[in-house]
Amino acid sequence: MHLKITAAVTGPLQVISYLVACEDSGEALLIDPGGPSPQLADTLKSEGWRLRWIVNTHGHADHIAGNDLWAAATGARIVIHRLDWEFFSTPEMQAAARAEGFPPLTRADVLVADGDRIPLGAGQALVLHTPGHTPGAICLSFPGHLFTGDTLFVGAAGRTDLPGGSLPQLIASLEAKIMPLPDDTRIWPGHDYGETPTSTLGQEKLENPFLTDFF
Repeated sequence: MHLKITAAVTGPLQVISYLVACEDSGEALLIDPGGPSPQLADTLKSEGWRLRWIVNTHGHADHIAGNDLWAAATGARIVIHRLDWEFFSTPEMQAAARAEGFPPLTRADVLVADGDRIPLGAGQALVLHTPGHTPGAICLSFPGHLFTGDTLFVGAAGRTDLPGGSLPQLIASLEAKIMPLPDDTRIWPGHDYGETPTSTLGQEKLENPFLTDFF
């Protein structure tokens, strides 16, 4: 499968949204739509790709704010881990999202779990359940590429002091799910908080304190 990855910053909290396409089939998925993106919409149209999936790496409002508008515009199905759907669809968490000025999580078409695979053209994305930032946080793995949401940043990792967060869970997720991947795996995080927008796992193993100090 030949992947083409297009990144764009979306929403007021500057989420990095990723349009990932299988060029062989013209199918695409969108990871963490923080809101509208003329850049990604133009790419989708100009390339003639069909958006099949909208994948949320977790349920925080800044990462799901664009779900409904993208789904309405494209017919794509919304994908999230079952635990984050259960956590963020509660009245309390919906109210918290509205209080922050975001639309709440009110829809999920496909609930995934660890080890599930999301088909995309000639290939598929592997779901890695990586709780810690949220109960149902996931990373999305393609050969040579890992979309980490807020689980792992360049030089840092996601907060664990928000509702549903757990530092021991995050460290366990990093150790069990991310550390074993090949060093040349390209890391695509949910925010540009580091010195560069992306990195490799090998570089993070050398410099990221969450990977150097806990193992």
